[in-house]
Parts: sequence; C-alpha cells; structure tokens
Amino acid sequence: QVQLVESGGGLVQPGGSLRVSCAASGSAFSVRTMGWYRQAPEKERELVARISPGGITNYADSVKGRFTISRDNAKNTVYLQMNSLKPEDTAVYYCNFVPVYAGWGQGTQVTVSS
Repeated sequence: QVQLVESGGGLVQPGGSLRVSCAASGSAFSVRTMGWYRQAPEKERELVARISPGGITNYADSVKGRFTISRDNAKNTVYLQMNSLKPEDTAVYYCNFVPVYAGWGQGTQVTVSS
C-alpha cells in the first residue's frame, strides 16, 4: 500500500515563496508520473503540476511560470517550489500519481494572505 505524506505548507504573504514536499512509500514512485494537486475551499481538487519519471514537466495555466515541480527518485520525494504566490493559490496541496493511483494523504495547507 502506497502512502503519501505532504509537508512544508504555511502562511506566506502575497509575492512570497514556499516549497512543499511529498514523501512516498513503495516501489512505484520511480516509474510513475507524479503530480501536485490542490483543493481550495468549496472548489474541486485540481491538478496544478505533473512530472514524468524522466523529468518532463507540465503545469496548469494558473501556475505556469511561478511554480516548479521536481522529483528525487532516490528519496521517493516530489517537490513543488511556489514563487510569486497569490491569494488565489490558497488551498490544501496534495501529491499523488497521475492518474491517481494511491489513497490521498492529509495534504499541507498553504495560505497566502497579508
């Protein structure tokens, strides 16, 4: 059973930066595409960034140019560097495979507010 544990969220001012991390258990990590998803209050969960096993990335238009996804296959960890944060980026951030393959972790709260 794959387990996903997100960390690194917090409160940041508009224009600030934050990096969130996700550690995955199991052997599937290195051979599957990983993604970062987010869910804002009263909104559906959305995929904002994905990275293939070989490092090819893709972003939602809303975060393109501001967010960077990366992965360390040796550590079974995927990261999301978020720069130029906006209040509309406020959400709980989750990682999972793309397509979704494992149960959801607890997520990590990111709040962008002055």
